[in-house]
Amino acid sequence: MENILCMKWGTRYSSEYVNTLASMVRRNMERPYRLVCFTERPEGIVPDVEIRPLPEMELDARLPERGWRKLTMFQEKLADIEGTALFLDLDVVILGSLDPFFDVPGRFRIVEDWNLRNRSIGNSSVFRFEVGQHPDILRYYVEHGDEVRAAHRNEQAYLSWCMKEKGILDYWDPAWCKSFKRHCMRTFPMGYFQQARHPGPETKVVIFHGKPNPDQVWNGWHASNFLRSVRKTDWITENYR
Repeated sequence: MENILCMKWGTRYSSEYVNTLASMVRRNMERPYRLVCFTERPEGIVPDVEIRPLPEMELDARLPERGWRKLTMFQEKLADIEGTALFLDLDVVILGSLDPFFDVPGRFRIVEDWNLRNRSIGNSSVFRFEVGQHPDILRYYVEHGDEVRAAHRNEQAYLSWCMKEKGILDYWDPAWCKSFKRHCMRTFPMGYFQQARHPGPETKVVIFHGKPNPDQVWNGWHASNFLRSVRKTDWITENYR
């Protein structure tokens, strides 16, 4: 039984994001798995998603980056979860089998940030870790939060640095995880006339970071300044459901 985890806090993402993720996982996993969502707002989430309480973490409401809450996945006792776990952000589109994410060796794997190659910084939209093996990561952040935020721009930079210091930082095959903004969106003005590029047959997960979100591009989208746009795209509507 493989562990797949996600988190939903606050009101930025609705339960429909969790339900859509559950549907995509269901279509793209052959082996037995459990999908667990950590949230304080479980209303509307489909029954086949296991709900666990959102781990407590005090965050300054003035912080622009809220992803620090993901570090609670590294507490010593994470609900009733044991062994290896694959974490998925809610704003991803799954295009292919997730089974290989459990097969490739390594104690910790993460997406290598496309904009920061060779700087040992990952994108934490898709990462795999051993539950309960690294409580020091969370503990140090809780005790030295100001120091950590001064040294690291966000949670994924801090997490990558910690795993590199431990000597276990590994990346996914770069073909598996692609950025929608970087690899799929058309440059102005072609986004108004052509569908977003398909990232390729080897891509398993498309990551949406910043804007737009997957649901925003379902029927087409453009930025407020009209310089970025996405037409309704067949491969998105076929897979994001």
